[in-house]
Amino acid sequence: MHKIIVCLVALFFLVPFKTALSFPTKNQDCSKCHTLKKEEADALLKIFNKNIKVLSVARSKAKYLWEVSYESDGKKGLVYVDLPKKHLLSGTILDLQSKKNITQEKLSEINRANVSQIPLKDALVIGDKNAKQKVIVFDDPE
Repeated sequence: MHKIIVCLVALFFLVPFKTALSFPTKNQDCSKCHTLKKEEADALLKIFNKNIKVLSVARSKAKYLWEVSYESDGKKGLVYVDLPKKHLLSGTILDLQSKKNITQEKLSEINRANVSQIPLKDALVIGDKNAKQKVIVFDDPE
């Protein structure tokens, strides 16, 4: 009987200790415990818009957030999901040290045009067509 009481008392003290260890410590990599798959992100975003297609999921430069790039109605965008997948953040994230707009940098990257896919068959060439650098101008003649 004495051994059972000792075990129960030990268990009683270990349970709070175990939950205290579940909180992140300094420099801990939370991505080891938390994941967000593309399919999960797709389901979360479709709550708000059924036409959304998730392009990629990555850890954000802002700690404790997932960076989710998506496409909807031909436009690409970016949102953030917190690690427990309870909040969706839409907006700009600024790095206070570097004073850079993290969101705008990623949006520029995912919306970059692939120049090799622009059809130039009927293009009007001004200057040397074999020039090292080229400028493509789009214009509406009307």
